[in-house]
Amino acid sequence: MAGAMDETVIIERPWCDPLDAARPFADEPGLLLLFTPDGWTYLARQPERVLTVRAGDAGDPFADLREGLGPRRAARADGPPFQGGWAGLMCYEFGAWAEPVALDRLDGWPDLACGLYRSLAAFHPQSRRVLAIGQGETAIQAQARAGGVIAGLARSTGAAAPQGPLAEVVEADSGDAYEATVESVKQRIARGEIFQANLARRWRARLAPGAGPFTLFERLSAASPAPFAGYLRLEDRAVVSNSPERFIRITPGPDGAVAVAEPIKGTRPRGADPAADRALAEALQADPKDRAENLMIVDLMRNDLARVAHPGGVTAPTLFALKTFANVHHLVSTISARLLDGAGPAETIRAAFPPGSITGAPKVQAMKTIAALEPPRGPYCGSLFWAGFDGAMDSSVLIRTLGCVRSGDHWRVEAGAGAGLTSDSDPHAERLETEAKIAAILQGLRGAAA
Repeated sequence: MAGAMDETVIIERPWCDPLDAARPFADEPGLLLLFTPDGWTYLARQPERVLTVRAGDAGDPFADLREGLGPRRAARADGPPFQGGWAGLMCYEFGAWAEPVALDRLDGWPDLACGLYRSLAAFHPQSRRVLAIGQGETAIQAQARAGGVIAGLARSTGAAAPQGPLAEVVEADSGDAYEATVESVKQRIARGEIFQANLARRWRARLAPGAGPFTLFERLSAASPAPFAGYLRLEDRAVVSNSPERFIRITPGPDGAVAVAEPIKGTRPRGADPAADRALAEALQADPKDRAENLMIVDLMRNDLARVAHPGGVTAPTLFALKTFANVHHLVSTISARLLDGAGPAETIRAAFPPGSITGAPKVQAMKTIAALEPPRGPYCGSLFWAGFDGAMDSSVLIRTLGCVRSGDHWRVEAGAGAGLTSDSDPHAERLETEAKIAAILQGLRGAAA
């Protein structure tokens, strides 16, 4: 089958920074740089095969994902979790392939754009390790692919951090209009149409001459590091993500695979001093509205994962954990599912995409509400993911994310920030929440200190 590989070669190389290694290829279509909270960062180039799915295409993209990976084969124990496979972008509208919802599309963005990578570099900053990984049908082929990775690493180049504003103009959707829309969602909740919906605002900018998406990604990575930061370059588009949120991770094991989701629901800004910061964090953990909002999404994602899990195999081992980032505090819960035999990345994505934390409950009705009140989302609220030949997977939720489109000799960028709305939502407070969430991106665009 297409995904079957017989040999994996892993060669350790001297340390270099993943941003320095990616910079020479920043404008190369198919370049993908993924950070993970597990300590590894992945740099992949020149996929062997590209899978692009757009609205109206024939076929089953989930079957294509499954077929591309082929029969499962164990990863090498001395390597990182991802040693080759699919990696790329699922836009929010890819959810129309998983749920019965009609969705408009944004500005030419595909629903799915991913590559099948047989070679990549893996970086582990804590141990200062760099691994060149190649897979092939023979040891010679795998060695050659690993050698290509080494040649790319040799082009690694340092550069001074960019200074000053990156954007000429930053425009935001009206905050007053957002508050009015929050009120309309509360009316839908009162009528019993939904229990919760995640509603977003947009910010748009034109980058200054000479500034590009990778420059912005470098600035965000330096100023406000995020566990699921990622950069993907397509032909005339790029995704720049500073996401703190995991969608789903799958870990194979001797007793079967386990899927873990870690939805974020509940936000407070950081305080101006330690006492104020601690008070805001404690208020978040104690707030009944935020806890109820979080619990609704836990129940939703438990239901999604139950579609591909053993009966009784879905649990929520952690609820309402506090996690703190550069600009905000969040509440994060954990859902774990023992997957059915034969259920892998493709089946799990079909069962759970788009992420519950950025849709609402009930999920399908919340998606219809979002479609009626928001423009198409594109990359925002989608996912950057990798899915390995061994059945492992990890994926982000594309919040704190910009979709970048080349327009002539400059780049247009769009970012979103949303809030989870319930019957107890205060429109002005929800507006302020969106502004706290977008703050790091605006600081990056304007050149302000983070």
